[in-house]
Amino acid sequence: MAPIPGSGLAKGLAVTLRTMTKKSVTAQYPDAQPDLPPRTRGVIGLFEENCTVCMLCARECPDWCIYIDSHKETVPPAAPGGRERSRNVLDRFAIDFSLCMYCGICIEVCPFDALFWSPEFEYAETDIRDLTHERDKLREWMWTVPAPPALDPGAEEPKELAAARKAADKLAAQQAPPPAEPHADEQARAAEQPTRPQGDSKQQTDQPKPERPKPGAPTPDQPKPDQSKLDQPKPGQEGSE
Repeated sequence: MAPIPGSGLAKGLAVTLRTMTKKSVTAQYPDAQPDLPPRTRGVIGLFEENCTVCMLCARECPDWCIYIDSHKETVPPAAPGGRERSRNVLDRFAIDFSLCMYCGICIEVCPFDALFWSPEFEYAETDIRDLTHERDKLREWMWTVPAPPALDPGAEEPKELAAARKAADKLAAQQAPPPAEPHADEQARAAEQPTRPQGDSKQQTDQPKPERPKPGAPTPDQPKPDQSKLDQPKPGQEGSE
């Protein structure tokens, strides 16, 4: 079915008439703060402990607004006979936000999670030179970074958390107090119980158990009665015979 001529114009005028009758609402900033999404690209925070001075962020920045200075230090060997190693030490990390176009490439290419987005946006300055934030200022923005979204309940635990939990459990096991000694009463009862020598236990188990004597049978320790005395008649039995 072909559209009716002028239907698009009628729909547009209908929208205009509906919005003209509504009262406009203006957010009274800065008295009323805007409700921004948690992952808003406001300013970049630096987590200095994770930075290895790999220079990837500075090389990939299309505006060349990241400035990094570092020097090398020699680390002594951890064990005797080992060789010395060198590591980079961060001296300066600065971002010029007057040049930054908030593309987020530096955050994406960082292999050690040293850069993060913060939703803070109130850092305007009267002097353009103050928009170059050094690492101390970038570290302050790090505390305003929101927590990452929760993982899927069925997802596998990150390897970093598993390794950290394993190290914490190992440290707790090393620092655990030794088992408590038994109470004084238990020690006294254990001392009163007779102890069997270790050498006698095997001998007693190897020996056969002695047989129980039958009723009326003489024991090995008692002498056997004389048979001649048993054959003699008792007094009073001779007359009866």
